[in-house]
Amino acid sequence: MKKVFVLRIYLVLAIAAVSFLVGCNRDPNVRKQKYFEGGQRFYEKAKYREAAIQYANAVQIDPRFAEAHYQLAQTYLKLQQWNRAFQELARVVELQPDNFAARTDLANLLIAGRDFRNAKEHLDYLAAKQPNSPEVHVALANFNAQQDNLGVALQEMQKAIELAPNRSDSYLAMALLQMRANQADAAEANFKKAVQLDPKATNAQLALGAYFQSRNRLPDAEQQFHKAIEADPKNTDARASLVRLFMAQGRKNDAEEFLKKSKAEFPDDSVGYRMLGDFYFASGDLDKALTEYASLYQEHAKDPLVKKNYIQLLILKNKLDEARKLDDELLKSNGNDPEALVFKGQILLQQGKASEAVEALQAAIKSDPASGLAHYHLGFAFDQMGNLTRAENEWRDAIRLRPDLADAYRALAAAAVRKGDAESLAQNAEQVINSQPMSPDGYILRAVAEINRKQFPRAEQDIQKAIDLAPQSPGGYIQLGSLRLAQSKYPEAEKAYQQALDIAPSSPEALSGLINAYVAQKQIDKAVFAAQTQVAKVPNSSALHDLLGTVLFNNKKDLKAAEVELKKATQLDRNNSDAFVKLGQVQFAMGSADEAIATYEQSIKDNPREVSFYILAGELYESKKDMAKARQMYQKALDIQPDNALASNNLAYVMLEEGGNIDVALSMAQNARRSMPDSPNAADTLGWAYYQKGAYNTAIDLFKEAMKKRPDDATLNYHIGMAYLKSDQQSLARQHLERVLKINPNYAKGDDVRKALAQIRG
Repeated sequence: MKKVFVLRIYLVLAIAAVSFLVGCNRDPNVRKQKYFEGGQRFYEKAKYREAAIQYANAVQIDPRFAEAHYQLAQTYLKLQQWNRAFQELARVVELQPDNFAARTDLANLLIAGRDFRNAKEHLDYLAAKQPNSPEVHVALANFNAQQDNLGVALQEMQKAIELAPNRSDSYLAMALLQMRANQADAAEANFKKAVQLDPKATNAQLALGAYFQSRNRLPDAEQQFHKAIEADPKNTDARASLVRLFMAQGRKNDAEEFLKKSKAEFPDDSVGYRMLGDFYFASGDLDKALTEYASLYQEHAKDPLVKKNYIQLLILKNKLDEARKLDDELLKSNGNDPEALVFKGQILLQQGKASEAVEALQAAIKSDPASGLAHYHLGFAFDQMGNLTRAENEWRDAIRLRPDLADAYRALAAAAVRKGDAESLAQNAEQVINSQPMSPDGYILRAVAEINRKQFPRAEQDIQKAIDLAPQSPGGYIQLGSLRLAQSKYPEAEKAYQQALDIAPSSPEALSGLINAYVAQKQIDKAVFAAQTQVAKVPNSSALHDLLGTVLFNNKKDLKAAEVELKKATQLDRNNSDAFVKLGQVQFAMGSADEAIATYEQSIKDNPREVSFYILAGELYESKKDMAKARQMYQKALDIQPDNALASNNLAYVMLEEGGNIDVALSMAQNARRSMPDSPNAADTLGWAYYQKGAYNTAIDLFKEAMKKRPDDATLNYHIGMAYLKSDQQSLARQHLERVLKINPNYAKGDDVRKALAQIRG
């Protein structure tokens, strides 16, 4: 009996122990603390993504767990996810108004975002509550520095140093402010003081090296970067700084060799073993980057960053099938992965499937509303659909979310070039320069704006800066050629364009500039020879055959030779829309409308979203009096791009000629006229719609406006003549109707003209 009793006691105790453990697992306080401690362990090991998951689990269990919100904010700061960090810090301050550390971090984020009004509210609170806090004075210094109040900023930073004279970070911040205030000697002393106080502080070491580099003390800079690497051999930022120094000196081979050796020292550090591949990508060597990442993917297939970077490179190299296969694997694992959805959108864009790309990119934004890249690519999707306004809005959203996304500024700058908006171009070029001062692109873009404004000396300075930064890049020389062309300095323009072609023989921009320089001097044979020379050097370039065909067509008037070159261009690249457009124009000029239509219909099969082909085919069908086919083509163009003014105008005219719904045609013509206020065609179509509505005087006003630009157009003379006839202005009617037959004795509506003249003569 005793044994049974003992066994029962053990059983009861075991059940109690199990119940206690289950109770602990269900206790939310225990669970949230467990997640929090897990987050701390990951955070201490610099595994910030994993830490963020743990902290997020903790606050999900207890939304009022302020300490977890604060640590989650710190993690997001480490991950540079600024919006999420801001949200978490705001929540901490809401829960704990006197959490001064959180409030200071929040103020600094607001300052970085240039929200000075809200930042000041927090700073005023902190200054009142914590007047002797060095962190508060550092924040006040940042606040004033961002508003260019450097004198006040320096005073606040000095207070921070006096309150905590042994803080390395304060001396570093002071040195950076002094650099802005052109106090280089004082800055050097404080950079060195920061390093002295904390020799292992890599940021101070690197800042001192960057200071030496900015003062052109390059051996000192190199030595300092090596010291930073010795102090912390696993710090990838130090190695990246040394690589940037090598690149600034034109020592690309040294940079490459250094990174090859460094790679072996980071067998388990993703950032470290990816540095060589990222270097190839950043320096524009996509072939080497792709080869390196293909190797990395074999060695580190489970590294999501390796896989994603590899996919991005495959997309850039137009290896879409391979990219899609890997991206599908990501989406199969997580259908809401925002980066994988962005890749999907990019792939669809390159396949010309803009509407499907929009769906994928909008899904990416839904999954991650803070994804600046998703907005950036969505802008290109809308642009491909012909909606530049929505595209620009998306690029602005991308910048709002990712102020460092220089490519979004580049996209806005390119849009400004297309619209001829020099002011917007200059503004966005400035932003590119601010984001990437060592890149030539921003200076080149700003030079374009300056040339348009005829600010030639400024343009020359920016172009020279671009050439100094990238002497082996064609971009600076191309823009120098454009400047000389604008100045009518043709021999100098030729020389600059030729320098660009010597660097990049396949550059269509450089060849186009050289051709333009010869054409401006009416040296057409030289222009043709220049194009033939480059085609011989790069025979498989669709763009170069396109340029040769263009100069043969537009300037040499050699239609047969132009057709040969343009056909070659389309064979080499079925997506070369420009070559297809010109090929059809050449064929039409040779008297073969049917062949031109066949060209455009083939190009529609290859590029089903390219609206211009539908419009061109429609115009050719109009020339053949096949109005039903013309109408069909214009309608397809509008199905793809509903706000296309030219398609609206042309469809409205066909409807008016066919006896279609006049009110619908009038509405379409009005829309076209609003979008193309300077177009004589739009004025004529709208006038013809008003004519058919019986509003003859309004029609006459529109016809008069159109005729200012095209007085010898037979159709315009016919239209205004008929409008004068209907408004009983017979003398003017007779004058214009007789002019129709004088301009074109075989005018298509000649019988109607003669009947009207007979009516006038009585």
